[in-house]
Amino acid sequence: MAKRQPHGRHDRQLGVTLIEQIMVVAILGVLAAIAMPSLASLLARNQVQVAQVEFIAALQHARSTAVFSGRSTLFCPSRDGARCSGETRWESGWLIGHDTTRQGQPDAAPLRVRAGYAGIVVLGDSGRRLIRFRSDGSAIGMTNTWRICHRGQPDQALVVVVANSGRVRGAKASPEQAASCAAAQ
Repeated sequence: MAKRQPHGRHDRQLGVTLIEQIMVVAILGVLAAIAMPSLASLLARNQVQVAQVEFIAALQHARSTAVFSGRSTLFCPSRDGARCSGETRWESGWLIGHDTTRQGQPDAAPLRVRAGYAGIVVLGDSGRRLIRFRSDGSAIGMTNTWRICHRGQPDQALVVVVANSGRVRGAKASPEQAASCAAAQ
């Protein structure tokens, strides 16, 4: 007995045509092109936020190290990861170390080191080339502010502030701070 095909069924292959595939790829390309500027801005903002969070964490670590060890601890810019560079630019990196001799350099090997930030500007106040925390957690000297941004992008600038009391906080940069950071060479 022969099998009968149900009515209305066609022996035709089901699938996607080449034209349909090309249209989907074209639509995806247009959507990707529309999303790219927003994605680039999001990534740039994220890099600045990460740098700010790392700075805050490093400053809090330096402060707690000074309190728990009972020894003066410094936080300074460093190009080589071994010595303080004495600059007000911090994007090349920084270090944390004990400074019981008050020479502005770590007494021994640094306790913590961070290499530079690619594409980010990190400017400290012009008068402060390092932060020294005392054993009571206070920061010697005046309040210090770092401006963190991408060169030429003032709208994403952030700051990190250390008060004389040793308190560390982050904030959005003022228009003046953002402009000076973004214009830095």
